[in-house]
Amino acid sequence: MLEFIAELWDFMRERKKFWLAPILIMLLLLGGLIVLTEGSAVAPFIYTLF
Repeated sequence: MLEFIAELWDFMRERKKFWLAPILIMLLLLGGLIVLTEGSAVAPFIYTLF
């Protein structure tokens, strides 16, 4: 996994695609939010935000 992240960072740095970083960070945060709240009692409240 770390090798993939390092390779992705090298790609973004070499090709000047730094605008991809905020998109990837937001995707990871939303994915983590969905995984963490999937089986909890807080899930209905999180889903109403979207």
